[in-house]
Amino acid sequence: MSLRLRLIGLVAIALVLSLTLAAATACFNASRSVGIEMRAALLVGVHMVENAVPSIEASNSPEQELERLVAAFHGNRHLRVSLSGSPGTVVAPDIEKSPFGRVPHWFVRMVGVPSETARIPVSVRGRPDMVVLLETDPHNETLDTWNDFINTLIALTLFSGSTILLIHLFIGRTLRPLSQLATALEQVGQGNYAIRVPHGLTLELTQLHNSFNRMADRLSSADADNRRLNELMLTVQERERSEIARDLHDEVGPYLFAVNLDAANAARQLEAGHTERAADHLHFIVEAVAHMQRELRSVMRRLQPSGLGEFGLRDAIQDMLQFWRRRHPRTEFRVAIAAECEGLGELIDTTIYRVVQECTNNALRHGNPGVIAIRVERADEGLAGRDRIVVEIADNGLGMTNAAVAGFGLRGMVERVAALGGKLDLHNGVEGGLTVTATLPCRPNREHANAEMSSAKR
Repeated sequence: MSLRLRLIGLVAIALVLSLTLAAATACFNASRSVGIEMRAALLVGVHMVENAVPSIEASNSPEQELERLVAAFHGNRHLRVSLSGSPGTVVAPDIEKSPFGRVPHWFVRMVGVPSETARIPVSVRGRPDMVVLLETDPHNETLDTWNDFINTLIALTLFSGSTILLIHLFIGRTLRPLSQLATALEQVGQGNYAIRVPHGLTLELTQLHNSFNRMADRLSSADADNRRLNELMLTVQERERSEIARDLHDEVGPYLFAVNLDAANAARQLEAGHTERAADHLHFIVEAVAHMQRELRSVMRRLQPSGLGEFGLRDAIQDMLQFWRRRHPRTEFRVAIAAECEGLGELIDTTIYRVVQECTNNALRHGNPGVIAIRVERADEGLAGRDRIVVEIADNGLGMTNAAVAGFGLRGMVERVAALGGKLDLHNGVEGGLTVTATLPCRPNREHANAEMSSAKR
């Protein structure tokens, strides 16, 4: 059952109870009113007859005076007056009719006013049995009470009907915003985060309206961030694939071609019986294969940190730096990793490794540094009392350039750190170079962890 019907039902029950109580009260008051009216009418009639009796008894024609006395009650609504000993001398009240029909028997029984009688003897010469008989007739008074009751009932019914109609219209208008909110929630469930609930609600629903719109704003922002992150991730993946393809083409491709040539030459030398020359070509093939193996291992290290899970964060970073030391012998690499930063879990370790890897790669590619200092330590954020990991990579190269700011690698680092609830800061040093500081929570929440693990798997 809808809320509107429930409210109307409750109001209808209250009105029915009120009508029942009003009817019972009206019937009780009607019984008292009719009884009082009948007794008053009888007392007035008795007083009128008693006042007229002395003059009638002294009259020369008492019979005529008695008949005139009885006739004087003509038009009385409540008394039936008759003269005993003269059956034809009777005056009865006119029976009135109601526009609502006859008075029902149940109402007459509820009013329950019996007829009362008064007998006033009159001494007339030769007629000792003359008596004026007065009887009350409650019919007309009961009829008036019935008419009043019906009029009151009609008024209350109209009032109740109009009240229920107004409640129906008002509740419908009041609940319309809830229907709009339900529609908006359904739209949000279907992914339409641009939907908003319009203003103009009641005071009680304003807070609900504001909360919904704030929720929709956050969902819209989160959806935009997810779309941007997915686009960035796809772009980074394509860039990594292109780089891997280029490295394989530039480093492995020529050696494969050389292996093919050396194998063909070795075959020809063997056919010609020149085993020493064939051995030289086989030696060249071994050297080429060894070079290709080194290049493939280098590519694999770029795709997955070597030794991170087996040997820990410190050894994985040292292994990665060893790769760069062979290629940049003039650059000094300084590493300081606190012991308490080891074993924080695969998610944190991988994030730290990727940040160090990307910053080192950017510094060597764009900054031409002489020194790269890497520092990983735990820190307590003052009054907040939250344990954090601080990763700092500082170099003395050329500093941050526009190309570095717009790079996908830097944006990927920002998104990766933000996914764990951390933050990434970059600033140029006073004497040149760039310092990148990543602050990470020691225990990222489950949602961040799941999101980051999904990104890492992709």
